[in-house]
Amino acid sequence: MNIALADRVRNLPPYLFDRIDKLKAEALRNNVDVIDLSIGDPDIPTPSHVVEALKRAAENPEHHRYPSYRGMASFRAEVSAWYKRRFNVDIDPEAETLSLIGSKEGVGHLPLAFVNPGEVVLCPCPGYPVYSIGTLFAQGEPYFMPLKEENDYFPDFSAIPQDILKRARLMFLNYPNNPTSASTSRDNFVKAIELAHKYDILICHDAAYTETYFDDKRPISFLEVEGAKEVAIELHSLSKTYNMTGWRIGFAVGNRELVQGLGKIKTNLDSGVFQAIQEAAIAALQTPDDQLAYIRNTYQDRRNCMYDGLRSLGLEVKRPEATFYLWAKVPANFNSESFSIHLLGKTGVLATPGNGFGVNGEGYIRFALTNGVDRIKEALERMRQVI
Repeated sequence: MNIALADRVRNLPPYLFDRIDKLKAEALRNNVDVIDLSIGDPDIPTPSHVVEALKRAAENPEHHRYPSYRGMASFRAEVSAWYKRRFNVDIDPEAETLSLIGSKEGVGHLPLAFVNPGEVVLCPCPGYPVYSIGTLFAQGEPYFMPLKEENDYFPDFSAIPQDILKRARLMFLNYPNNPTSASTSRDNFVKAIELAHKYDILICHDAAYTETYFDDKRPISFLEVEGAKEVAIELHSLSKTYNMTGWRIGFAVGNRELVQGLGKIKTNLDSGVFQAIQEAAIAALQTPDDQLAYIRNTYQDRRNCMYDGLRSLGLEVKRPEATFYLWAKVPANFNSESFSIHLLGKTGVLATPGNGFGVNGEGYIRFALTNGVDRIKEALERMRQVI
């Protein structure tokens, strides 16, 4: 029997982090002491009160059955309350909130709900690969908006051709930004909303990193901006904020038609989030800010160490105000991939090549702050010997 993949799968580019996993596994097989600074997977444990909430909820037989497709009413209410506390934005828990199996799932499924074959989706480049992959699954056409250092890594909307804008159905934005770690301004969000109204473009703002910020510079929500809720949905993840990457829970909020359209896809493709995890997520969203400040300060210490160290090695890198990434230019005699392979082969330090985030990531490499200061210092010392 000829078992052939469908064209939509066979023609996909290799998924970046799957490739990185394979490189890491090969190095470990060769007994290399790998310092993994590649994938944004927090090494800090999930807060203990969240784990305890899961334990209690898992013993409740009511949670052993199918969960609500949209998310428990209590979870959606807590999301609404958190939004009001954090951003002073009113969210209707009934119509404007939806639980997700992590924000990645929301990113991947949203084009299926709103993009017809041949319609254009505006994707940041460099950017999270799932923006374009979800578009391809929906038979849409990705158009890559370059994120350039001279524009503070925000798209130049005036450079997008008119025929593309007229065919565009959806635009992805992501601030604080992965992989560049750039933050952005309220004025830039206003420009995006104006563009959306002019060309009838829906906006999905991926806000997974709003709570990982430094120097008390708190990022805003896209939904804080006037007119945003008319055109936009915003996705959040508990993965980074509360060190819950493996728990797979997030949420979507915003325009009710967008939220409910995404919900229609989910009701046909999954059966919701285990309710015990939703109970734990409620506990997470109620975490006192001093505990979150401890997590942020831990990353800030690591950022300072990595930033100073990379600069001392002669690498060009901006000091990030948010996320737990540093986006550095590779030395002149390397490209992104060759420098990543060079570091792994010569030092055991694993970082993510920028071209894995799209063609505009070429010439850069991303370091994740997912090891302690001592290991970061060791990584920098190893790199010093080969740069």
